[in-house]
Amino acid sequence: MLSLSGIGAARVPGDSSLCIPLLMNCSTPTPSPSPSSSSGSGGGIIGKIVGGATGGAITPDPSVPLVDPVFDPSAPVFTQPPAQLGGSSISFSGLKAVSVVAVRLANGTTIPCLKLQADDIVITGFSLNVQGVAGGPSLLSTAPRMELKGNVSVYVNSVTASLLDGTPLTLGAQTPPPSDQLPAQLLRVNLGLVGATAGSISYVQSHQHLYG
Repeated sequence: MLSLSGIGAARVPGDSSLCIPLLMNCSTPTPSPSPSSSSGSGGGIIGKIVGGATGGAITPDPSVPLVDPVFDPSAPVFTQPPAQLGGSSISFSGLKAVSVVAVRLANGTTIPCLKLQADDIVITGFSLNVQGVAGGPSLLSTAPRMELKGNVSVYVNSVTASLLDGTPLTLGAQTPPPSDQLPAQLLRVNLGLVGATAGSISYVQSHQHLYG
């Protein structure tokens, strides 16, 4: 089992958790910013789901009341665009909360996302596609198994998956799960991953390659 520290993990200043520099800026977040909007690249608009399964902006159903999420002061500063995380299954142990929060981006704007908090998250058939910036190459990481352990916080802007009985599930910042709950296991998962922190993040037989 390979530790994330073997591929360049960095410590969040003032925190004992790990952050993923490929997905986020590992810096101390601003304590209490006010949400801002931007129509430029990497910006966010409170009241919309920014990103999604294809990286584009998804406008919620106008009949659904918009929610102004509360800023999460514990979140690192993130970068854009979101990575695309896929898996044949995802399992949660000690799922503590599913909430809608606002997080700050490196360009100073904020975006809403779903925050999943658990003791342990395991993804089988793991794949992570990190898009290149400014025309640079993209990075694809794969592993039969990836595990996040200890004070896990995963920030996503979209979730598509199937329940164990085959029922499709689609979630986002404006469409959180009823009663802020999720099943212990989901199948055929695709996440628009803004970022993640955990006490440890490890892979089994991981493989990475650049393309594009």
